[in-house]
Amino acid sequence: MNADTRKMPIQETFQHLFNVISGTRFLKKQSLNNDIPFFICPYEPEKAAEMERLQRQLVNRLEQSGVRLLEINLYDLAVEILKGREIWEQILELENSVTKEELKELLQGVLDPESHLAPAIAHKLETHEFDVLFVCGVGEVFPYIRSHNVLNNIQNIAKEKPTVLFFPGAYTHSLESGASLDLFGKLHDDKYYRAFNLFHCEA
Repeated sequence: MNADTRKMPIQETFQHLFNVISGTRFLKKQSLNNDIPFFICPYEPEKAAEMERLQRQLVNRLEQSGVRLLEINLYDLAVEILKGREIWEQILELENSVTKEELKELLQGVLDPESHLAPAIAHKLETHEFDVLFVCGVGEVFPYIRSHNVLNNIQNIAKEKPTVLFFPGAYTHSLESGASLDLFGKLHDDKYYRAFNLFHCEA
């Protein structure tokens, strides 16, 4: 499949994702040549609501087929961490009295991927039985959590099972600049090359 698969009809998108994720090759991590089983599912940001519905349907259909899923929404996880550290209320109070830049720096500190996000994700992986990990909520946590930072920090703890990151933007590869996660199709500074585009995978 070519890079224009983000523009395929939603039903075709659903069928392709279901066929790939429920397939033996995907679930058993075959033909990865020992690479980390990380997969990016890019989609056009303006189709976010459609993609959310598709994701719900995908989860239901996969689970009916016997594929166990663990879903981690980065926004929900961020709130969970802030509440767990008892600073959620303080953040809400501060929001109106500090600049966006100050708030971003504060959140980046308390939600640092290495110190806080990765351990929280590791705990979920250890306490759930699953075949595939779904990670979503990427757009909602921008700019204080960047998806390439999350992937970099979980590649040692999430390598046993396939991980799918739902990404509102493009995942591009070029000889000049390598691979990058272009959030919302505009931000081109998130370099990450160790993942596979889910639309380029065969069932």
